[in-house]
Amino acid sequence: MTAGRSNASPPEPFLESERLFYRRLTLDDLPWLIELRTADAVKRYLGGDTWQNPDALATRLKFYIECHEKLGFGCTAMGLKSTGELIGSSGLQPLEETGEIEIGYNMAEKYWGQGYGTECCMAWLKYGFEEVGLERIVAIAIPENRSSWHIMEKCGMRYEKTEEHYGSDCVFYAIEKTEFERLHLQKG
Repeated sequence: MTAGRSNASPPEPFLESERLFYRRLTLDDLPWLIELRTADAVKRYLGGDTWQNPDALATRLKFYIECHEKLGFGCTAMGLKSTGELIGSSGLQPLEETGEIEIGYNMAEKYWGQGYGTECCMAWLKYGFEEVGLERIVAIAIPENRSSWHIMEKCGMRYEKTEEHYGSDCVFYAIEKTEFERLHLQKG
């Protein structure tokens, strides 16, 4: 997978965690986003070809950019601080028409199982509660994506229900700010 960079200087990081940086997406990121999310291993957990095709991703990229403009946060490109290589996308965004804010994350298959998912999930939960002032954050995944459930659980999120989102049945997890603070203070 390409690093997703052009000759122009990349946007400044929006957020950083121990090994990762998160920067706002731009329209120039569309080819990289298509390459990332149309890979078979990735798209099977993100709605398949229905949601992960060039036209759908162009629309979704505009949504991510609009989230940043309207809310001050949204989905970002996620990269390695050590190399600058983009490995996935993650961030906070509205969950369809529910009014709730969801955390989402995905990355190229070669980066799975290295703790990056947990690291980014924790970074976004902390940002959402401490910087944005959210009281609750949710996350969803298709039932087959047990690795995503595991990340949510490691970060303190709890299963609430299974319901349809983005045209698929999804497990629905959530965490309240008070619970996150209690867990974070215990570990800190």
